[in-house]
Amino acid sequence: MALVVLNRAAIHPYQLTGKGVLLRAPQPKDYEKWSNLREISRDFLQPWEPTWPVDDLSRVGFKRRYKQLLQEYRQGQSYPFYIFEGIGQKLLGGITLTNVRHGVCKSGCLGYWMGKPYAGKGYMKKAVERIISFAFEELHLHRVEANCIPTNEVSIGLLERVGFEREGYARSFLFINGQWQDHVLLAKIAEETNFSRSLRNRTGRAGQQNKIPEPVSAKAPF
Repeated sequence: MALVVLNRAAIHPYQLTGKGVLLRAPQPKDYEKWSNLREISRDFLQPWEPTWPVDDLSRVGFKRRYKQLLQEYRQGQSYPFYIFEGIGQKLLGGITLTNVRHGVCKSGCLGYWMGKPYAGKGYMKKAVERIISFAFEELHLHRVEANCIPTNEVSIGLLERVGFEREGYARSFLFINGQWQDHVLLAKIAEETNFSRSLRNRTGRAGQQNKIPEPVSAKAPF
């Protein structure tokens, strides 16, 4: 069961437990851990991300990011998580299911980042596997997409190991690290996974919506 009672400052009420990882919603108290991890991982992360604002790692930048994530969740578009080791003490990175659509589409897009000290240790594979099961079994999505810069062979390989398949190539697709970048397009379909048996029992009627829990906090707690 993913729905739990968290601090009311959490963006959403979901907490996911995987094999050796804990995924939970960002909270204001995470600022110091988040800022420190992003700072020591700056050179490692920036080639694959949109250009960081000058104040990105400041408390003001964190508040701005938090409020944006809260708004996207309220609109039913995004489910952001921080990735923690074990019982949730050590912050490892982040993972988000965004651009979520229901109705006849039932899809979302996966994005993630891992702190440099924890890359290549298997944590992200576990986190991706857990959020995929959340997307298919609890949000009842049909399709999860992911897009990678062609030279990001590590990320592409990870996605393929958990069952994503290459579907195409988009030229000048996203503005990353100060320039328009081509991307490899990948996707994973629910009916082609271990979740297919339970999914076949769902009607999937056009226009059917999944109820999205009300945000835990009435307003951003800053």
